[in-house]
Amino acid sequence: MNNKPINRRRDLLPLWIKFFTWIYLIFGVSGLILLVIGLFFNEVNLSIYGIASDRIYSTYGILIIVLFIFNGIIAYGLWCEKDWGPKLGIIGAIIGIGICSYIMLIIPFLYGSRNFTIRIELIILIPYLLKLQKLQKIWLRIKQ
Repeated sequence: MNNKPINRRRDLLPLWIKFFTWIYLIFGVSGLILLVIGLFFNEVNLSIYGIASDRIYSTYGILIIVLFIFNGIIAYGLWCEKDWGPKLGIIGAIIGIGICSYIMLIIPFLYGSRNFTIRIELIILIPYLLKLQKLQKIWLRIKQ
């Protein structure tokens, strides 16, 4: 057990959340870049939480870009130790779990598909949600 004092909010984050924080920081910046790229290229493959699109300027494409940018903002809030970081992270996790669940459980029935897929994102999103809920109060007690 690690008993060293916690001086920074970032120290509350386990290594795996720090890893994904960097990935989503990159996704957030990529989302902004993709908005510009979409002006020049017709097809760009995008996917998150089971939502996929090959066009940036379509309903699903814009939704994916918004999710990229939103997750990038969450990552920024966690990495830069903002008061709102864990709260927004919890909201983002609930949104991600909701979308994954909808894609897994509702869409197959709507389209009469007999295929069932388990979204691998849930393996990360559920522990992420639980961890952020656990550390949220501690996060606010530590001053930047």
